[in-house]
Amino acid sequence: MAHTETTEEYLSSDKATVVPANAFPFAVLPEEPELEVIKKYLPHNAVTTVHGRTVLFPVSPEELKEVCVTLSATHGLPLKTMFASDMRGSDGSFRISYVFGVPKENYFLVPYLRLVDTLEFPSLAGVLYATALYEPHIKEMFGLMPVGFPGDKVQPSILHGGWPKDTFPMRKDFVQKTQAHREHTEGLQYAFHEVGGDGMYEVPVGPVHAGIIEPGHFRFSMAGEVIVKLEPKLGWVHKGSEKLFETLSLADKLKLSERIAGDTSFAHGTAFAQAIEELAGVTPSARTNYLRVIFGELERLANHFNDIGFIMFDTGFNFGGAQCTRLRERVMQINYRLTGSRFLRGVTQFGGVAHDISDKDKEDVADEVTLLGEELASILEVARGSSILKNRLEGTGRLTIEVAKDHDAVGVPARASGLAVDARADFPYAAYSVLHVSPVVFTEGDVEARFEVRIAETFASIKLIKQALLQLPAGGVASETNTLTLKKNATIVGITEGWRGDIVYVVSTDEAGNINRVAVRDPSFINWNLIPHAAPGNVLLDFPLINKSFNLSYTGYDR
Repeated sequence: MAHTETTEEYLSSDKATVVPANAFPFAVLPEEPELEVIKKYLPHNAVTTVHGRTVLFPVSPEELKEVCVTLSATHGLPLKTMFASDMRGSDGSFRISYVFGVPKENYFLVPYLRLVDTLEFPSLAGVLYATALYEPHIKEMFGLMPVGFPGDKVQPSILHGGWPKDTFPMRKDFVQKTQAHREHTEGLQYAFHEVGGDGMYEVPVGPVHAGIIEPGHFRFSMAGEVIVKLEPKLGWVHKGSEKLFETLSLADKLKLSERIAGDTSFAHGTAFAQAIEELAGVTPSARTNYLRVIFGELERLANHFNDIGFIMFDTGFNFGGAQCTRLRERVMQINYRLTGSRFLRGVTQFGGVAHDISDKDKEDVADEVTLLGEELASILEVARGSSILKNRLEGTGRLTIEVAKDHDAVGVPARASGLAVDARADFPYAAYSVLHVSPVVFTEGDVEARFEVRIAETFASIKLIKQALLQLPAGGVASETNTLTLKKNATIVGITEGWRGDIVYVVSTDEAGNINRVAVRDPSFINWNLIPHAAPGNVLLDFPLINKSFNLSYTGYDR
């Protein structure tokens, strides 16, 4: 791997592929562009409802498979999330929604299925694998059965074996404060898959781990030192966040969004805020949009420094690990000086941000991030001379592009395996539509590729921060709206690119304009399902390194 000093030098290396970003700000899109999107992607008989950039249309159970497979396979649109809603109080149905993104055109197409007088819906897991991640979650949270789901039964994804049978926490008639009594029911027990054969044995790890990381259980099927199968079981820190969104005030909903994954507070809060702003018809100022880029990239910078360092730690290269954690701390101190929060909590407001950046801070931050980049380049010059580091990273934990595509993978693992996906370029928000992010894509799919993607994005974030500071327009940053009036019977998708990958919030309102559903999809919900494909064929002692190269959030998955 070539020595990296600057973003430009890195992006010109042979191993990096630059994918052009959307060059058009929202303001230059043609009037009513949704008409072109509808004609291009939707069935000719689709009855659509358009809310901003979200296009909804009902489908029948008979149409569902063809519509979704056409959007995914024929048009190549990624499934950004899938969720259920309890609509029995308004139209007597449960609703299952499939959210497909239209990259570059920045639209979301949402075919939805209404379940009236039935609790069953057709499983698409056999033909559209990405849905297999969501269908078990819908079953246990809403009691809706995906008929035709592959395998003997639908395994639990979040709830654990003691959860009462026929008690579904996301139904509207479930009272959140009710104490659910534990029951021992065979149908709710998770059944790990066993790998038979002479010499095979299992190694259970977790759910409680050494150190301070959150809990997650991993079951390894081993042939000697080699991993044959890995099966994770998560859900140990499920907080009922989506249920909490039903009862909290709007201000507290924003605070909750910042705590879905605590190391991604700003990106989560901004995704939720953008959905609310679109529902309320609130347009943030140009200065706000640039500040959101700056804060978002500072959050990315801190976490990428942390990951680069800990990947080196896990190979025994302690010099690089210690130096990168030092750089991460410097970014956290910048965050605190600018906002009073090391994790940028409380910065996002509806229609604005809570903290501006002074002219003096602009100069200081630009100088500091420049120095951080120079120091990282010096650290990498030493690191790239370590044959031990390269030997541990190269070829380890390989994730193929086929697996990444099947899962509609996002973030660093996707880009390291050849997928040019990045919400900042595909669905530009804030000032990204004029700052032009270009995803850096590697094809090797191993730990080294994920390591190098993070390095490239670190230098790119430094460049973006400096560019945004230089171009920061004048104007106010605080919201002028004390009370927000949301559109009635509307659904809006909000999306940001967190440092792990894109974050999706779908917010729906009822006939009174009150929020009745907030569906959250953290990138970890998708990418945790990639690790079982990256681990087999590696030795057990390499798993911590593989796991760290993904560095996913337990609580982001469990929410």
